[in-house]
Amino acid sequence: MKQNKLGGTDLVVGEIGLGCMSLGTEESKAINLLHEALDMGVTLLDTADLYDEGRNEEIVGKAIKGRRSDVVLATKVGNRRIPGQDGWVWDASKEYILEAVKDSLRRLQTDYIDLYQLHGGTMDDNIDEAIEAFEQLKNEGLIRQYGISSIRPNVIREYVKRSHLVSVMSQYSILDRRPEEEVLPLLAENGVSAIVRGPVASGALADGREDKAQKGYLGIDGAEIMDLRRQLEPLCGSERSMSQLAIRYALSHPAVGTVIPGASSSEQLRHNVAAASSPALTEDEVRLIRSIRPANQYTQHR
Repeated sequence: MKQNKLGGTDLVVGEIGLGCMSLGTEESKAINLLHEALDMGVTLLDTADLYDEGRNEEIVGKAIKGRRSDVVLATKVGNRRIPGQDGWVWDASKEYILEAVKDSLRRLQTDYIDLYQLHGGTMDDNIDEAIEAFEQLKNEGLIRQYGISSIRPNVIREYVKRSHLVSVMSQYSILDRRPEEEVLPLLAENGVSAIVRGPVASGALADGREDKAQKGYLGIDGAEIMDLRRQLEPLCGSERSMSQLAIRYALSHPAVGTVIPGASSSEQLRHNVAAASSPALTEDEVRLIRSIRPANQYTQHR
């Protein structure tokens, strides 16, 4: 599997990682899946304190015990649970970030996090204060690098301008090309790596999941997605499936360092990882895909 540096740092990751949100809470099944991913050369595991109220971090921590050096471990912060209350509240304060990292380290059973990410962010946050927290954690050796997970171009722009972040996690796919105009060029210009989630568009571009496609995606109706799938089929051929084509499209942009499709089964995991061995898209293929599916733009989420 091709290896890429995140933001030109010493964090080296395979171009296919694993988003851990969909692992579920059945511990033995999830741990087996994580071990299988590591055995296939996956290095980046992405979790968050939000997933299953911290349970996801605990499972990932158990799975990597004894294999910590094989893993680039990423988790997220910013969604705060208030004891006795349902749900979460947003908290990007320096005080909370410095406190929350301790709980993540405990659940993950590690003494450092490779990539600590702000799990969102708004223009109303004290951005400089959040950056101070991440820089302090980096200086203390509790994290190696930091980034943000956001689809808000204005927020991303501020962090790129003000901080030393190495990555931005964002949703990006053939059906969601919003990052191409504002976000990805900004990252490429500043040496920041994109970590792509949602490359198969919540299953709308997955193999054999016409049911997902027919439900629509991001305001695109099901009939339109089914027509898109038919137009994309000639680009698949015998060497790429539909979902692998979608993953390769996300990887075709030079700003993208890695994609992190989720997986809840061994079959799904193996199929996603096999995209690393499928042919990269040619420039002509990328242009053809873009002519078939015009780019959408960010109107909300500023």
